[in-house]
Amino acid sequence: MKNLIAEIEQEEIGKFIKDVPLSKYTTYQVGGVAQLMAFPKNTEKLICLLKYLKANQIPYKVLGNGSNTLFSDKKYPGVIIRLNCFDDVEVKGTKITVGAGYSLMKLASQAARRGLTGLEFASGIPGTVGGACFMNAGAYKSDMGYIVTSVKVLTPDFKVITMTNRELDFHYRTSFLQKHPDYICLEATLKLKQGKKEAIEQVNKERKQRRLESQPLEYPSAGSVFRNPEGMYAGQLIEQLGLKGLRKGGAQISEKHANFIINRDHASAQDIKDLIEFTKEAVLEKYHVDLKVEQEFVNWE
Repeated sequence: MKNLIAEIEQEEIGKFIKDVPLSKYTTYQVGGVAQLMAFPKNTEKLICLLKYLKANQIPYKVLGNGSNTLFSDKKYPGVIIRLNCFDDVEVKGTKITVGAGYSLMKLASQAARRGLTGLEFASGIPGTVGGACFMNAGAYKSDMGYIVTSVKVLTPDFKVITMTNRELDFHYRTSFLQKHPDYICLEATLKLKQGKKEAIEQVNKERKQRRLESQPLEYPSAGSVFRNPEGMYAGQLIEQLGLKGLRKGGAQISEKHANFIINRDHASAQDIKDLIEFTKEAVLEKYHVDLKVEQEFVNWE
């Protein structure tokens, strides 16, 4: 790792932090320590870093806001890459071009202030634009696939290309990027519509109130744990089993919303994973429904 740090400094790749507790960078607030976290200044520096990591077979993970990720409690033996510097925003009429590291909630708020409609679903999603494209984040029967026209990506062979909406293969909580994690989202272009500022802000206000009433926002979590099966609601299946409030260690199935697992009391990553797996098995046994986990498990091998 000393050689890597020397490379980062010599090539002026960007800021870095050693021995980083991942609990500070994930919304579950759990996870082991990463050997290094790097913040490349731009695409050129990102490519420089990736070339070094691949040449030296050093594991790495590109991380947004950590809002859909469950790291294990083990030490992460590699580099966490954050694209915080990829945060440029350009608005031309109803078209927004925005860097992958930009906050999705902040972008939704800016769109509302400009009277641009189409991003209201994202006003409560605490991820980055890149992470949202990766997961095809959504809510209220809408998602990124409805508004993203193209994404600039870095390919595994270090080429910067632009992929169209069709090529990105957006479907419910998935995308080309999720199936091909070696492709890195650098920037997205969104197409919104002109609307009325007051009406958009009213929708956001009402939805915020609904979230406060129906979701356990007072505790660390990663949002919905399971994707909704077709024609069903995962939370409803879990609630019907009487699992609301069930605890394993410091992790708990929320009493407010059964499809949320919360870090109730200094939970470990293992506590959360155990509870996810128990819930998944219980639903499968009772209803013969194999729930798909929305969260990404990292460093559990």
